[in-house]
Amino acid sequence: MRMALFKNSPQFFLILSMVVITKVSARGPIYTPPSVDRLTDRFSQTGVTQGYNVLYGGHNIQLKNNGSSADLVLDKSSGSGLVSKDRYYYGFFNAAIKLPAGFTSGVVVAFYGGKNILCFWVCVQMSNQGVYPHNHDEIDIELLGYDKRRDWVLQTNLYGNGSVKTGREEKFYLWFDPTQASHDYSILWNSHHIFFLVDNIPVREVVNNAAISTVYPSKPMSVYVTIWDGSEWATHGGKYPVNYNYAPFVASMGRVELEGCTNSSSDCTRRSPSSLEGEGFVKLTQQQISGLQWARGKHMFYSYCQDKARYKVLPPECTSK
Repeated sequence: MRMALFKNSPQFFLILSMVVITKVSARGPIYTPPSVDRLTDRFSQTGVTQGYNVLYGGHNIQLKNNGSSADLVLDKSSGSGLVSKDRYYYGFFNAAIKLPAGFTSGVVVAFYGGKNILCFWVCVQMSNQGVYPHNHDEIDIELLGYDKRRDWVLQTNLYGNGSVKTGREEKFYLWFDPTQASHDYSILWNSHHIFFLVDNIPVREVVNNAAISTVYPSKPMSVYVTIWDGSEWATHGGKYPVNYNYAPFVASMGRVELEGCTNSSSDCTRRSPSSLEGEGFVKLTQQQISGLQWARGKHMFYSYCQDKARYKVLPPECTSK
């Protein structure tokens, strides 16, 4: 009887509310993402084996679903990585990735244009370093196993013409647990702008203008997806190295989209208005702008444009806005 009365009392609901708040605030405030245009729905999917070749660590790449998806593994023997079969001048690139759970300090998963990222992250990257070793471009989405917390951190970066010493990193906390399900990580790159998306929500836009034109990526790039150990580089000089007692670290990859210009940049402009250089991709929609403001206002915790300790003189695009 006393328990029944207690459950119906205001005090019980206050205590219950405090417990719930404590649980959800362990990772910080929980925000509901806004509705946005689903850019991933505008491009066709391809299989992992159709779009990519093995870059390294083939014994740690496990193909699934007839090659439409894959697991990329990092263990003591090796990391692993894929590289796109084609090089692209401009394009839209997406991979749905589920990240390793548990203690992942020093682990990097990357989706990028570039192959000289020193990381144990999942890296989705675009790069042309192999073709232009001293003058290459790069566009990166890097997912970092954080050194002190169990959260993963999203980092974006880009540079052109080999300007590796001028980092243009921005970092975000994610608004979901990336180890529980796959989430879309995307890059759209054309002559107008580059923007990075997570589950179709833009988190960063880089407009191609006079201030950034000299380092704006402009040469054809391959797309890479990698997982590897970058303890010495990614965790304060090895302070929080990869702990292989928690290995293997598995990043699951699917829902691959690789669509762009493979002949020349002018090939994009000759296509229909719905192409990557067409009216629909010149600027963000109002929904996308709202999503961008939400992501940056709620989740961004580092921008190179605010790092005056690193840059005595900020890069020109930081002061031209």
